[in-house]
Order: sequence, then structure tokens, then C-alpha cells
Amino acid sequence: MTSRATNRRTVLIAAAALTTGCGSDGGGDGGTETTAPATPDTSAAPSAPATSATPEEPATSATATGAPPLTRTSGIPVGGGTVFAKEKVVVTQPTAGEFKAFSAVCTHQGCLVNKVADGTIDCPCHGSKYRIADGSVAHGPATRPLPAEEIIVSGESITLA
Repeated sequence: MTSRATNRRTVLIAAAALTTGCGSDGGGDGGTETTAPATPDTSAAPSAPATSATPEEPATSATATGAPPLTRTSGIPVGGGTVFAKEKVVVTQPTAGEFKAFSAVCTHQGCLVNKVADGTIDCPCHGSKYRIADGSVAHGPATRPLPAEEIIVSGESITLA
């Protein structure tokens, strides 16, 4: 066996390859930075209903899917939305009676979005913003929209499908 010293360049290239693979969205707009997913700060009360990250009490009965309700329709403000960090989903109500759901995982670097304000779903890590009506990118660095999630709206209950 021959022993060969590993030079610094080889180690740096290997480290860069490993960190690039972690957290990259595959869209080429990410770097080598890895960021732990953000979680909303629920210790402070929200300043306005449209920016609420804390849902109202969910309805108490299970739906036809057997899953417990995520929240009540009254818990989602019109023109705003609510982030459910545990479920990694955000539910919005762009117009009265129209409910949408999207993944709460930012498509830029995988952080969790943490608020809904002024018609956008906002990521705290790098400033990406997504439109509440369709999850499309309103402000980068993200280049891909938030994926839609399936929900069931039945009476006053909203449940993940």
C-alpha cells in the first residue's frame, strides 16, 4: 500500500460539494450556505390578524378523512393567512370564502416561512415572498413557487387532505 497525503484543495472541494448538495433547491440560485429551518416566534402576540402565525383553536370533530381539523375557516383572515409550522403548511384566504394551501417550506433554501402579511407569504431567512393567491414568487431570491397542498373545507373546518 502506498500512502498519499490529501492536499487542502481536495478537502475544500469535497466540503463544497457536500454543502452544496444540502439545502440546494436544484434551481441554481442557492449557494453553499446551509440554514436550519426557521420556526415562528409564538411568544409575541401578532400585531394584526393578517400577519397571524398562530391559528385559532381547531374544530373538535374529525372529518371524513379521519384527520383532525387544522383550523376553522374563521382562523384564516381574508387577504391573509396562517402558517402551521408543525404541519409545514400555510393556509391563505385571498378573497372571502376562497381558501388555498401551500407548503410552508421556502423553495430557495428550505427554511420555513413564518408570516403572512400584505398579500404575501414571507420567508425570514433570505427575504423570499410568495403571493397568497397562487404561491408564485413575488420577491426572490426564490425562483420557484410554493407547491400547493390539498385541503378540505367542510363547513367551518379546514383539514389537510
